[in-house]
Amino acid sequence: MTPREANASDRERRDLVTGQVMDESRLIRFVAGPDGAVAPDLGRKLPGRGLWVAADRASVQTAAKKNLFARAARAPLKPSADLDATVETLLMRRCLEQLGLARREGVLISGFEKTGQAIRAGSAAWVIEAADGAADGRGKILGLARHAPSLKQGARVCGLFASQDLSLALGLENVIHAVLLAGGRADRFTAEMDRLAGFRPLRPPEWDRRPTPQASAAPPAAGPDEDPGGEP
Repeated sequence: MTPREANASDRERRDLVTGQVMDESRLIRFVAGPDGAVAPDLGRKLPGRGLWVAADRASVQTAAKKNLFARAARAPLKPSADLDATVETLLMRRCLEQLGLARREGVLISGFEKTGQAIRAGSAAWVIEAADGAADGRGKILGLARHAPSLKQGARVCGLFASQDLSLALGLENVIHAVLLAGGRADRFTAEMDRLAGFRPLRPPEWDRRPTPQASAAPPAAGPDEDPGGEP
């Protein structure tokens, strides 16, 4: 993330759909291409006049369907029919990139046992669980997180990414459980995730069920779904 992106909350822009003025961090910037296309500029650095839309699927769809990009640009723009899906895909990629950077900086810890230890220590800003991980291991981690100091201080749960996607992003094997430690990198990841939340849930709803007594009674130990290649 560039300094310009980090300081996005210091500036406000007007949403094309509602006319509401809000922080750049809550918006998606688009620019007009030479061929009349509308291109997402998630990094806010492409040349040209910015066309700003609230960071949620309904707003992007409305802006495209009602020709609001063309009206704002005063040019015959033709946004693609799947513009909202394109934005979602790009946001997913940016979130994974942030996790990769966090791992290289040493502020992302992976593996079943170490993830549990970090949660209990209250140092986790995010709990990252593979969407396709085993339910028993995930239940223990999430049960621990619900009762650990980190959750009360604002730790959040991400269940968007499959193990393969996490493994590729982190350069590890079989990543199932991880935590992103509190700090600047976690703040940047949060900013990307908050925008992505307007396009899809950050975790399956069933993950929010109350934990079982077994899940919260003791710190997790290495189990059959441990991430064997997940330690730096």
